[in-house]
Amino acid sequence: MLFFRRVCHLTFEIKTIETIMMSYFKTKNLFVIWSVAAVLTVVSCKKEDDDDPGTLPQIMLDSSAGYLAKDTTVAKGTLLKVGVRAAKTEANDVLIKFTESVAYDGKADSTVLNATLSSSEGDAYTKDIDINTRNLPGKEKYTFTIVNRDGLVNSVSLTLTVQ
Repeated sequence: MLFFRRVCHLTFEIKTIETIMMSYFKTKNLFVIWSVAAVLTVVSCKKEDDDDPGTLPQIMLDSSAGYLAKDTTVAKGTLLKVGVRAAKTEANDVLIKFTESVAYDGKADSTVLNATLSSSEGDAYTKDIDINTRNLPGKEKYTFTIVNRDGLVNSVSLTLTVQ
């Protein structure tokens, strides 16, 4: 009987140890599974636009009647009309700044107009500009630039050859 008790006691101890070990490994496995899931969730969750640099604002020259929209040759002292049309390309990225600059004969640009746009101009901006060419032969390059809320910049240029 003593032998049976010892065997039963030993069997009980083994079963108890076995239960503890199984419980430990189940807990450890659950911990590992939850840890991996948490890491994957954190790594895969990010803002949608973190990698998206955004879309440049749209800008173009009006090519309808009465407007100049392409490079051309003109006489000295000619008066021309240029229409600039700009628009936001993403819902939240409103237009915030418009700049007009001119460079004569390949030299550095000089800013002619630097405008901060109002909230009413944030979705679309229209500007008609009168250009009076110099009374000197040479090249005149006009650059029109628009900037949106994200700081994305887009430009369009027009080069006049004055004779």
